[in-house]
Amino acid sequence: MTHLTRRYHFSASHRLHSPRFTEQENRELYGKCTNPYGHGHDYILEITVSGPVDSFSGQVVNIGAFDELVNAQILKDFDHRYLNVDVGEFQEDVPTSENILRIAERRLRARWPEAWPRLETLKLRETRRNTFELRTSELQAS
Repeated sequence: MTHLTRRYHFSASHRLHSPRFTEQENRELYGKCTNPYGHGHDYILEITVSGPVDSFSGQVVNIGAFDELVNAQILKDFDHRYLNVDVGEFQEDVPTSENILRIAERRLRARWPEAWPRLETLKLRETRRNTFELRTSELQAS
């Protein structure tokens, strides 16, 4: 089994705020990240797949096709966007990094070719101090 990790970059802004909470509860939960004008990040998204190396191509996955899928399903909607307003899923969900990963994984799965290798891990670096990881095997087990 061979693993391949591709790294992608996108810039986006968001506001951590839930209409289910009062303004005070949002401030207590999200701190300065609930600023009414939002704030931005330069995100780094890493996606790891695993599978056998194809004997014809010598690759785990066609990287060009993989990049096209990631661009179509994630980057075109997330890059240089205000996530709370511009990405439909965040009309309901607070655009935390955890939720960004969950939505990205769901979007990839919706168009994932059956013949492709296994989608293993998505990692999102929000800041130098904060990196979030979603292991898809744990999603399938629960």
